[in-house]
Amino acid sequence: MLYVIVGEDRPGSLAERLAARPAHVERLRALQEEGRLLLAGPFPAIDSPDPGPAGFSGSLIVAEFASLAAASAWAETDPYVAAGVYESVSVRPFRKVLPA
Repeated sequence: MLYVIVGEDRPGSLAERLAARPAHVERLRALQEEGRLLLAGPFPAIDSPDPGPAGFSGSLIVAEFASLAAASAWAETDPYVAAGVYESVSVRPFRKVLPA
């Protein structure tokens, strides 16, 4: 089943985000290689594809996991969590309708 993972950045965490990004992206690439990643990306803090020093307000991941517990466990071990980038993380089941 698909699950939505939303991480909300802690204000002022851009330096930590940039430092932890390679490890974070590596985990996402592993999901992609397994065919389990639907999409992933950050929320720019301002209305710009490159927010510069304004940074990001969080991230969205939609991926397939065996259960809500498995998705939650994966999210809790994200490098952004370990680095203190995310202030909070939510995980919810998701049913894709479109595009088919």
